Amino acid sequence: MTKMSGAQALLESLEKHNVDVIFGILGGAILPVYDELCSHPKVRHILARHEQCAAHEAEGYAKASGKVGVCMATSGPGATNLVTGLADAYMDSIPIVALTGQVPTSGVDTSYMIGRDAFQEADIISIVTAVTKYSYQPRNISEIPQMVNNAFHIASTGRPGPVLIDLPKNIQTGIDEVEFTNKINIRGYQLITEPKPQKISQAAELLAKAERPIILAGGGAINADASDELVAMSDLLMAPVATTFMGKGVFPEVHPLSLGCIGMHGNPAANRIIGEADVLLAVGTRFGDRATATLSAFAPDAKKIHIEIDNAEINKNIEVDVPIVADAKKSMQALIVATKTKLSKGEGPTWTKRVKEVKEQLSPLLKDRPRDVVPKHLLMALRELLPENGIVTTEVGQNQMWSALYFKALKPRTFISSGGLGTMGFGFPAAIGAKVACPDRPVVDIAGDGSFIMSEQELACSVSEHIPVVVIVLNNSVLGMVAQWQRALYDRRYMAVNLGKTPDMVKLAEAYGAQGIRAQSIEEFQKAVKQALSSHVTTVIDVPISSETDVVPFVPPGCGLPQQRGDY
Repeated sequence: MTKMSGAQALLESLEKHNVDVIFGILGGAILPVYDELCSHPKVRHILARHEQCAAHEAEGYAKASGKVGVCMATSGPGATNLVTGLADAYMDSIPIVALTGQVPTSGVDTSYMIGRDAFQEADIISIVTAVTKYSYQPRNISEIPQMVNNAFHIASTGRPGPVLIDLPKNIQTGIDEVEFTNKINIRGYQLITEPKPQKISQAAELLAKAERPIILAGGGAINADASDELVAMSDLLMAPVATTFMGKGVFPEVHPLSLGCIGMHGNPAANRIIGEADVLLAVGTRFGDRATATLSAFAPDAKKIHIEIDNAEINKNIEVDVPIVADAKKSMQALIVATKTKLSKGEGPTWTKRVKEVKEQLSPLLKDRPRDVVPKHLLMALRELLPENGIVTTEVGQNQMWSALYFKALKPRTFISSGGLGTMGFGFPAAIGAKVACPDRPVVDIAGDGSFIMSEQELACSVSEHIPVVVIVLNNSVLGMVAQWQRALYDRRYMAVNLGKTPDMVKLAEAYGAQGIRAQSIEEFQKAVKQALSSHVTTVIDVPISSETDVVPFVPPGCGLPQQRGDY
């Protein structure tokens, strides 16, 4: 037992969990913690320029590193500004711990306390209930170490997600005896990680007899570090592998059996082949609507095996034949062993020949690279310039879907985007967080102008904190995805999508002390990327493109994956 302040107890607890960076913005209600940071030089604080961006930076850090990201804000508006980032992390199963200041729990002859509508008071515990795995508010200083232990355990285990700790100011400043322990004490939080042998046997039986097997990998496979097992199972069955958008990168997209992403803007070969499969092995996916399109047309003839750590996802959207509620890596390891014992030579060559035919027909490789300045050619050129372990983040909109279609991810945790919530402004702060996690690797944010201007103020953060990343703005001067829908579904009745020619992205970057480059040809783009990758400051590459360029292929609303329109 050691006597210390609540702020000191918090920082000591964070250090015991190997926290070396916090993304945040200070304010009055969290000031005691910030003061204590002066005594903890091992913990780097990165000053974001908006609390939502602090949360996205923590997300990018977590996605790139596999560790828990930490963000911090003051009470009231500081805390509520974190909410979108928390919701994004909740939807995409990203482990972050958010720390917020709060007005005191008690006061002497004052209304500055919880429950009296004090200055910058907001009931953040109630507000975040729907978008966090759990939230805490200590009432005693001695509770802090245990709450931090619990928070990191909940955030990083099972299906990962955000946890919030709300710290009243008097708890931060008060002094009490504190005991540090490694114990985890969470009543009712039971994790199932080991697969049931009976389910593994049933799944292996289906896979061994399958003539047209396919594997669908989601973000949960990345969280479970199951990439090697996916490759091994694919090679064992000669089964093609498709991914959801959140699973992009878990299976190398240059592998002969890779189909790319499925979904509304998925790879045509993936969307076609999944409809022809007789057995579907889904690993770590929630079967979201953007992946499946109309449910009745999704793999209609396939027996379905679903490996998923979160029991709530079983049979929620898609009815499955063999549910396996367990850790994806452990399940895949057991399933590979079981399948080997049951496997006999079947229709492998015929199925792989069919897969190859569909890929060549619907998703052909370009033999001669055109020089037109269009997203497809730009992203293919970018892939050639980045190393295999280079990290790409994206904003949300057309830029995101073009990236999913044409930028091939080769390793897990190298493609980071906002999937479930679709948060515009996500990509740039996420790139900053990823660069902090992986300082020796290039990090590129593929952006649209509409999404980038929602978080462009973080240029100040990246420059002042010496975090050099690259932002490629595919600049079409409109809110591109919405404009595309207005063209396709609303008879070109445009409303509230024209962004005009402001700001000038090059001048904007220079105003913050970053480097700005405009590229108007493929050659200029390649030169700009090379220059940016060698720069010691953040670089914004502005690439003007047509406002009429659509993301195709495209599955219209109400249609199934086989009804995809447009050429790859």
